[in-house]
Amino acid sequence: MIGLVNYSSEPHSVELRELPQPDIGEEDVLVAVQAVGVCGSDLHQYTGQHSWKVNYPVVLGHEFGGIIAQAGKRVRKFREGDRVVSETAAVLDLDSPFTRAGQYNLDPNRLGFGYGVHGAMTKFVRVPERCLHRVPDALPFEKAALTEPCCVAYNAVCMNAHIRPGDSVVVIGPGPIGLLCAMMARLCGASPLIVVGVKADAKRLAVARTIGATHTFGEHGEDVAAEVKKLGDGYGVDVVIDAAGVSTTLKLALDLVRPAGQISKVGWGRDPLGFSLDSLVQKNITLRGSFSHNWPMWEKVLAMLASGQIDLTHILNRTAPLEDWKSCFDQMHSGDLVKAVLKP
Repeated sequence: MIGLVNYSSEPHSVELRELPQPDIGEEDVLVAVQAVGVCGSDLHQYTGQHSWKVNYPVVLGHEFGGIIAQAGKRVRKFREGDRVVSETAAVLDLDSPFTRAGQYNLDPNRLGFGYGVHGAMTKFVRVPERCLHRVPDALPFEKAALTEPCCVAYNAVCMNAHIRPGDSVVVIGPGPIGLLCAMMARLCGASPLIVVGVKADAKRLAVARTIGATHTFGEHGEDVAAEVKKLGDGYGVDVVIDAAGVSTTLKLALDLVRPAGQISKVGWGRDPLGFSLDSLVQKNITLRGSFSHNWPMWEKVLAMLASGQIDLTHILNRTAPLEDWKSCFDQMHSGDLVKAVLKP
């Protein structure tokens, strides 16, 4: 079978390679991949700009859904032919205090698909049964594959931030996660809902307006902090969701949030901050990181996708065969696409 392999930390060390079909254990299933999303972390590994350890060589892809082609003899709740999506925690210590508390997403020793073990940008992937969730028959695989990024946004906005109807909210970074965060904030009743980007984000900021943002700033090089403060009483917004892929946007978040407000930081950034955090203290701000997701979030998000409450019409821009991976990666990296899904 053919798989998309990241074989080195050097930029652009990604290529299609012939791979053996994986063996499965007694508590695993073999999933025939029907759709796999291209994530920002795949792009970071592609460009060599990631900040996490990668076990090279590794097949990329952790946003995926498919059909069970084979089930291990100790698999209890699933069988061949079932439509499934998979969580990302491919390897876990089941005795970890985090796992026992249902916080396995926070276990520092967990390994995920696409960087720690082989992912799903290939025909078949080995998945532990505990990672599986059923996909409703009416939900197409290309949308079901995006359950994972939707869960990332759900955790950042609905779990790690506390948004009430009428709260003013800024989302920094109109990438896929940022736009999904904006969608979640709208569902929570945010008003106004502001999405902030840079000049290169013009197309994605237009998508933000389409999915419910009341205001967008940054594409014309304007003073974002001044523009945001004009929208309310001048003290800033109630909640900032920082979904940008750089650390320095935290400074903008601190400028935008009002005293006693909240910041939920979900975007990765490997560079140091290089500025004072005194305003965090002076404003009495609640700053919280948000990472990954767990089982209850997956169940809620799948139900929301199936019902249409989460509408991916304007987020999912391209579905393509695995052989077209490079153009999808490049178009997402340039901002021409919000989200691409590959079909092995």
